[in-house]
Amino acid sequence: MEAYFDNSATTVCLTEVKDIMVKVMVEDYGNPSAMHMKGVEAEKYVNNSKEAIAKCLKVSPKEIIFTSGGTESNNMALIGTADANKRKGRHIITTKIEHPSVSATTKYLEENGYEVTYLPVDKFGVIDPNMLKSTIRDDTIIVSVMYVNNEVGSVMPIDEIGKMIKEINPNTVFHVDAIQAFGKYRIYPKKSKIDLLSVSGHKIHGPKGIGFLYINEKIKVNPIIFGGGQQKGMRSGTENVIGIAGLGLAATKAYEDFEKKIQNMYLIKQKFIELISDIEGIVINGKTGYESAPHIVSVSFEGIKSEVLLHALEDRNIYVSAGSACASNKPAVSETLKSMGIKKELLDSTLRFSFSVNSTMEEVEYCIMILKELLPVLRKYSKH
Repeated sequence: MEAYFDNSATTVCLTEVKDIMVKVMVEDYGNPSAMHMKGVEAEKYVNNSKEAIAKCLKVSPKEIIFTSGGTESNNMALIGTADANKRKGRHIITTKIEHPSVSATTKYLEENGYEVTYLPVDKFGVIDPNMLKSTIRDDTIIVSVMYVNNEVGSVMPIDEIGKMIKEINPNTVFHVDAIQAFGKYRIYPKKSKIDLLSVSGHKIHGPKGIGFLYINEKIKVNPIIFGGGQQKGMRSGTENVIGIAGLGLAATKAYEDFEKKIQNMYLIKQKFIELISDIEGIVINGKTGYESAPHIVSVSFEGIKSEVLLHALEDRNIYVSAGSACASNKPAVSETLKSMGIKKELLDSTLRFSFSVNSTMEEVEYCIMILKELLPVLRKYSKH
């Protein structure tokens, strides 16, 4: 049996998504900038996907910019906005538990003359909105807060944060990394006062190498990629029509039978937590109920290195992660877990289990059975 519990790293591509991508590759393969019919056909896929995504978010299609994925979307949001608004100020606010595509970008901006405030989180991995409130200034140009943390599944109070930012400083741009949230929550940027929203295709059963950035039409963002002026000059380069077609369909499918799918994911997660909690020497990090994301569980295993357990599980066809797969394929101490105050001896003994609509109770039971077999043996050897 196989149990794939690394869906926060990537998801399997839907069959329908694969089929439309193959069609674009071998039949409708024109360049969308070309003036002949092949180009018109290709452009139609781009426009249809913009409309599909815009419908999910209740925004205008012209506010959707396609990118190569979440990392580029986050880079464009932060660097592009900072560059366009530097005369208004150079202060940026973010959190200590952001994905590296945000934290590395804010460090780059710091090196180039911007001041960045990093907000701490509580033991559940959530910021205190009042602390954010006290740090917003007249020269604060961006607040960047992730919707769902990719390692522990903590959920930020996005609606409350958006409202607060606009009440204190209406000129401050609110960016949300929704890469782990899109398809798991109904997100309406206009309602939540979100100006910029980053999403990645391969987290929602779409292809890798494609994503989008929602940019509120009232917000000024400078491009960070230059060339032929595609996408109204915001992101030059021939559009990845294959990926765009797949992303548009994946986004639509993510919100079909939405409540039923999310409820089932929560049931899978709760069953996993219930069964793993019976095992001695484990600690579940962060919140575990409906206040947490439906698909992520972070578990620390006392006395066992995460890399050792990860590969032992792999040998039994169970696939999990030792943190953020996007950070690197080399294990590193998690800034998220450190910020949450997790015990030092558990920092490199933590695994992330992440589920999808395809996950089953049978897979959960198989995983728990194998963990009960492996843990006593691994702990026995780790003491020698």
